[in-house]
Amino acid sequence: MNPLAAPAFLTGMVLSLSLIMAIGPQNAHVIRMGLLRQHLWLTVALCVLTDVALIALGVMGLAQLGGLSDKLLGAMTGAGALVLLVYGAQAMRRFLQPAPQSADGAPVATEAISRRKAIGLALALSWLNPHAWLDTAVVIGTASLAYAQPDNAVFGLGAITGSLLWFTGLGAALWCVGRRLNSPAVWRAMDLLVALMMWGTAFWLVRGLL
Repeated sequence: MNPLAAPAFLTGMVLSLSLIMAIGPQNAHVIRMGLLRQHLWLTVALCVLTDVALIALGVMGLAQLGGLSDKLLGAMTGAGALVLLVYGAQAMRRFLQPAPQSADGAPVATEAISRRKAIGLALALSWLNPHAWLDTAVVIGTASLAYAQPDNAVFGLGAITGSLLWFTGLGAALWCVGRRLNSPAVWRAMDLLVALMMWGTAFWLVRGLL
């Protein structure tokens, strides 16, 4: 790598980490799958691949085109708000009606999540999440304009590396400590937090359309 391109790589990585570390729909879903210990690494892989695609789209395309069109952004925002409302309702139902507990006091899942459902949830909370498009594609893509070619590509590579480090690190942490956190109190708190966050985000998105 050209030594002069190193700042672009580091800047892209730091920006990506700063945007992705906030608890959003993607992170909340990864945390839930980690606590369930179901399809965790599949979910992590899909989140990383989505970020790779959005970052590449932002750096190579949207930044030069000036961002998403108003109609497309509006359609994505409406679809994303609907997904968040449904996901939040499911979390609130789990909060109000806790799962039965096993002999050791840990919650027992009423049904296993199929691989197809896990893939669908991960893709929906990634591709139908306007925040993912705005933060990952538009913000990172626009920031890459500060660098001329080929340093803008190095900046994008740094952003991709930040996403990879975050999601793999989060997945590894959940895999190691997930069983220790698998308690009724943690589950209810997590479900309430997810429901309020999803509904709050959906309200904020819909309000922006009015």
